[in-house]
Amino acid sequence: MYTRIVTPTSEKGDNQVRISYQYKIKPTKQQAEKIDKTLEMLRYQYNYLLAQRFDWYEQNRSPINRCSIFVCHLPELKEQPNYYNQKASLTQLKKDRPWYKEIHSQVLQEVAKKVELAFDRWLKGDSNSKKSGRPRFKSTGQYKTFTFPQFKQHHFVNNKITLSKIGDVKVIVHRQVPDGFQIKTVSVTKKADGYYVTLSLDDKTVPTIKPDFNANNIVGIDVGLIDFIVTSDGERIAAPKFLRQAERKLKSAQRRVSRRKRGSNRRKKAIKKLGILHKKVVDTRKDFQFKTANNLLKKYDVVAVEKLNIKGLAKTRLAKSINDAGWGQFITILSNKAENAGLKVIAVNPNGTSQECSNCGHKVKKPLSERRHNCPNCKVSLCRDLNAAINIKARGTHALKAQSMSS
Repeated sequence: MYTRIVTPTSEKGDNQVRISYQYKIKPTKQQAEKIDKTLEMLRYQYNYLLAQRFDWYEQNRSPINRCSIFVCHLPELKEQPNYYNQKASLTQLKKDRPWYKEIHSQVLQEVAKKVELAFDRWLKGDSNSKKSGRPRFKSTGQYKTFTFPQFKQHHFVNNKITLSKIGDVKVIVHRQVPDGFQIKTVSVTKKADGYYVTLSLDDKTVPTIKPDFNANNIVGIDVGLIDFIVTSDGERIAAPKFLRQAERKLKSAQRRVSRRKRGSNRRKKAIKKLGILHKKVVDTRKDFQFKTANNLLKKYDVVAVEKLNIKGLAKTRLAKSINDAGWGQFITILSNKAENAGLKVIAVNPNGTSQECSNCGHKVKKPLSERRHNCPNCKVSLCRDLNAAINIKARGTHALKAQSMSS
């Protein structure tokens, strides 16, 4: 599975294409122990650097114009921790704790970058000004990934990848790296069923629209909980409900974990089995979504979807079913694959797509439990989801025309 991200570069206004390929690796017993040890040492360092940030923040959070110097204790001013001075402190870390020399220097520097990102998202927000929750300290086993930010192409040959300080590791290469792409970074991740490497690949060629792109070959899709999608052409794909199907096994595995003694090997084995079951649900859902996206893009050049507030919907009583459906992940996969194929996905305003008559435009209010659209104005009667899909297609067509006129 891979994702594709297009971002502008600073050179000549070209576009840069970044995709990620993930492969399973088969480290030896010694290499696996080395990876586990590296993750644990990085976890300690992450928690230490995060604690530094919190300590400085707690001592300096009150502005001087809002704090009485007669009441409040003013601590000795310290330098504010940031990415650069925390990265510089790693030199002293290796002197005080020589075992950290076993980790590649750039891998250690990436920990400081992770702390910086987590702290900034909490205080300042991301590029869209959306703030994340307060960063948490990571307990044993919660630090699962480390990254080599610079990677040489010749270190990944055939089915072997050379990881600094770890050695040559066997890779299960289920797809070749595309021609013209360069490996920029490599991340090693520990999952419930083993170890993986994620290659971040870079191609500076400009993505183009498919030569025979047909803007009239458009479809609207309405996502739902009964039918995963209903297209404006009347095609239906039932919601597979992977989590619901696996609930019985998951509950049994969870009970097994709760019955085991904390810290025992039997509990660790039970936790691993539970993790594998959860991963199977995630992987099966993602495989279904990739296949569904592929089938849509084989038939249509443009797919219109609703721009849903999925986070808001996931806070309702239907939260489990909505999370099980994975609408957000599906739309992301669909958008990435469309862009990769030179096709388009257009997000439209979802307001009133179910209430508005697709035949005459009359507003027909109905509760969610009412599954058919019956228009009193033009007497048309059809499935509620099909009516919404036709409206989504109409809005997508209008948005596509507006885009072509503005360009």
